[in-house]
Amino acid sequence: MANNNQRKLPKFNIFWMYGLIILALLMFYYWQNNEVSQPVSWTQFESWVQKGGVTSITVYTNKNTAEAVLSDSLAKEMFKGKQYAPTPGTPTKMVTHIPSSDKFDEKVEQWRQKGVFKGDVKYDQASDFSMAFWTFGPIVLLVLLWFFLLKRMNGGAGGGGGIFNVGKSKARLFDKDNANKVTFRDVAGLAEAKVEIAEIVDFLKNPKHYTELGGKIPKGALLVGPPGTGKTLLAKAVAGEADVPFFSMSGSDFVEMFVGVGASRVRDLFRQAKEKAPCIVFIDEIDAVGRARGNKANLGGNDERESTLNQLLTEMDGFGSNSGVIILAATNRADILDKALLRAGRFDRQIYVELPELSDRKEIFQVHLRDVKTDGSVDLDLLSRQTPGFSGADIANVCNEAALIAARHKKQAVQRQDFMDAIDRIVGGLEKRSKVITDEERRSIAVHEAGHATVSWHLRYGDPLIKVTIVPRGKALGAAWYMPEERQIEPKQALLDKICSLMAGRVAEDMFMGFIDTGALNDLERATKIAYAMVTYYGMSDKLPNISYYDTSGDAYGFTKPYSENRAQTIDEEVQHIIDSQYERARQILDQYQQGHHQLAELLQQREVIYTEDAERIFGPRQWQSRTEEILKENAADSSAEEHVVGNGDDAASVTPPPFEQNESSNH
Repeated sequence: MANNNQRKLPKFNIFWMYGLIILALLMFYYWQNNEVSQPVSWTQFESWVQKGGVTSITVYTNKNTAEAVLSDSLAKEMFKGKQYAPTPGTPTKMVTHIPSSDKFDEKVEQWRQKGVFKGDVKYDQASDFSMAFWTFGPIVLLVLLWFFLLKRMNGGAGGGGGIFNVGKSKARLFDKDNANKVTFRDVAGLAEAKVEIAEIVDFLKNPKHYTELGGKIPKGALLVGPPGTGKTLLAKAVAGEADVPFFSMSGSDFVEMFVGVGASRVRDLFRQAKEKAPCIVFIDEIDAVGRARGNKANLGGNDERESTLNQLLTEMDGFGSNSGVIILAATNRADILDKALLRAGRFDRQIYVELPELSDRKEIFQVHLRDVKTDGSVDLDLLSRQTPGFSGADIANVCNEAALIAARHKKQAVQRQDFMDAIDRIVGGLEKRSKVITDEERRSIAVHEAGHATVSWHLRYGDPLIKVTIVPRGKALGAAWYMPEERQIEPKQALLDKICSLMAGRVAEDMFMGFIDTGALNDLERATKIAYAMVTYYGMSDKLPNISYYDTSGDAYGFTKPYSENRAQTIDEEVQHIIDSQYERARQILDQYQQGHHQLAELLQQREVIYTEDAERIFGPRQWQSRTEEILKENAADSSAEEHVVGNGDDAASVTPPPFEQNESSNH
């Protein structure tokens, strides 16, 4: 029990000292204010003593002053008629300057003989503490308050010490003995990035093998890729595989409100790294400090950031001996980094960490499902194909959300349907069956979504249908969800088929409802963007063939459009021609298969969700089969038994996009 009490004792904090000092000063202040001291002349002092009522006198020989303590009656008479009068019992004194101690002794003897003074006389040395306190005390308090505020603003300034450590690096050190060490086994996918990054591991493990041949170990590598692709995890895996210390710091940690602090932290970071060499220094989100200089007038606002960048460039330039220190940095904005930072000799390599491909996503699912209890219904191949465009962080979120959904339904294991619902939840948001929709709106949504499904089913490059729903989810009222084939290049006909499929919803409304509404907003936006890209980027226009106005350099020189007004008019005409031709093409397909469209729309209104097998039963097998559709057919028997239950809240399987959108999985 004694040990438990000892553990509960609070730890000493430097702020206790500040509190004690302030408390002592307050106590001294109140003690001083409990006395009333009245300065008088020597003549007044002598006259008041002769009236009697002086109880004691203290003589301060070093200042030739005398301090007499008055009785209550004499104090009342002294302060009679004045605004302030001491309360009875409050010590009241009068102070005067005496000629000398010898002459004062003679006066005291005369007072004793007359009987007007019978008290004690003390001789003492006056202290200067009181005067010094009231002179310098406020300054001391302000200094203590300043230190306290600086310590709070800097969050400890790198681990304690307040303002004295404000220039110290905030980098966190992960030693090789760290219990949470990450290795390449924890990084799924990223096969190409691993090959490049594995060489850095070999540099750190066997540096002599390279230096003996005259080679130099690369000083830095820049990891570039979209958010959530595993750049930070890959950097930690390098440190874990190389078994060396790992300094981790964010680019924003260098920037501080004080001038010169960022450069000081850079120097301190490299000093620590040299002491721990061989080691790895990882700077996450380096664009916070490495943004290109001189692009805009900074008006004094970016001076601190630029000085920090200059110091970083100097440290990485090789003037000092940074042997055994490798700099890794990560960013998703490599286009805005300063060119001096990207040159060889600083960041010798740029490693691109892209969104995972199909095989990579399967490996990522395997990693994140290690600790998830699943049953035999979970098909990793199907999950991988249903999550194109998902990053590693997105897949981790899918696995976690599926486990939460299974736990919500009191299941013993996470099933395939839970993963489908998790993808629906992440893409479209929560299901909203309470949203009020009129019968006319409900029919319009069903006709619209059935139009997308019908046209897409009969197109050569139409994406395989997974499901169509009119169940509101998030901000959407309905969606058709497809599983596109992952292609590295898109043929022209594939883009035209995509535009045709997007226009099908508006065409179906016009043909079968007799009016159009705002439900096609997102479809029109996406179709227009594709058409403009075909004309201005890909050179797929009949009137403007083989011309691209796409700028990959990022240096636009302020041009809003690098073409004339006549050319702009031609571009608009070509875009309108593409949209009109695909609109008419969708109308022809719907006119040919309007009976099947009506069956799909009626089925949607009845069941709210339809699937691949429903479209195949109505239209027959698609003429163009893909590997994706083969997998969908393999899972159709199992999925139909579970997914047709759409009236029980979270059991409804429907993925919806933003409002009035036909969502395609590639646009996650």
